Amino acid sequence: MKSGFAAIIGRANVGKSSILNKILGQKVAIVSPKAQTTRDRIVGILTESDSQIVFVDTPGFHAPTNKLGDYMMRSLTEAVRGVDVVVIVLDAERGITARDNELISKYIGGKTPVIIAVNKTDLTTYEALYPALTPLNALPAEDVIPLSARTGFNLDKLTATIRKLLPEGDMLYPADEVTDKSLRYLAAETIREKILLFVQDEIPHGVQVVLEEFDETDRITNISALIICEKNSHKSIIIGKGGDMLKKIGVSARKELETLLGKQVMLRTFVKVIEDWRNKPARLSELGFTPEKHE
Repeated sequence: MKSGFAAIIGRANVGKSSILNKILGQKVAIVSPKAQTTRDRIVGILTESDSQIVFVDTPGFHAPTNKLGDYMMRSLTEAVRGVDVVVIVLDAERGITARDNELISKYIGGKTPVIIAVNKTDLTTYEALYPALTPLNALPAEDVIPLSARTGFNLDKLTATIRKLLPEGDMLYPADEVTDKSLRYLAAETIREKILLFVQDEIPHGVQVVLEEFDETDRITNISALIICEKNSHKSIIIGKGGDMLKKIGVSARKELETLLGKQVMLRTFVKVIEDWRNKPARLSELGFTPEKHE
């Protein structure tokens, strides 16, 4: 039996969470076209007959502009500490950037083996991709793997390569666990995902969802969700004309939550303004963004 941790890192919006969800065959991390969707460390667990890979999905590598951004970068640093394998994800469509090279230089050649995964190959051509792969193949990485989270291309090769690099050992989690996140956490993130998908670009980064009620019975789950934003103008947009946008967010989230929980969901949503909450350490701590979570 082989078991260990593999951190998935990379710039914002390169598809780290999509890779994790596709490998696991179910959704444990929310996904949206907007950068910095992942704010926290997400653990996904792949258990097979001879191995258990504990994937650690991380926030996108970026230059922080507020206290929440600082937290996210600390989360990334803590997530990588002590893992057995680092998977650096690059974006084949956008090409290799200076920030990618900065991230590669930080982790390659150290004590922890590095795999370079070039995602979104389905959105480009081999002729366009080949010039970028050539210098990557010259690096001291364990492997450079072109892949696609959307189609599943080469994800089996990625997991096989990780498996070879893991130490021998017992399972770290029960065989039937797929993530260490609670249903309450997944429900709040599902609602935030719908906000990311439906509202304007300038709003999502200042939004957080807090569950004030999560009450499960055999047949129904009652959820009361507080959507926190930073400005009254943002609150108006999230609610929409006559409450249309909030209803759209709620209906979409409820449908996905009913699939996740396997039962009927009664979802109530409310919106509250907390100005500049992303820059207030006390507020961040109240909302669960604390360094202690990663010690």
